[in-house]
Amino acid sequence: MDETLDAEQSAARAAARRRRTLRDLFLSLEDRADPATLWAADGRCYRGTVRAVGSDHVELASAEGTRLVALSHVVAVEFLP
Repeated sequence: MDETLDAEQSAARAAARRRRTLRDLFLSLEDRADPATLWAADGRCYRGTVRAVGSDHVELASAEGTRLVALSHVVAVEFLP
């Protein structure tokens, strides 16, 4: 029974990772107050702590101030899990 339970839990975790959206990733970063670096379609790089996540944007707070970046403009994200 334990092996079956472990296999089912592993499969559920894998399925959740596959369905995860960019917004879901930022929500997790916001919950953990983790810093992130993201690159936008215009070539700019933004660094900061994820302060808030909206339906179509992310708010990053850094020493330079607060930035709002549209999720549709995000090309890449780097963070330490």
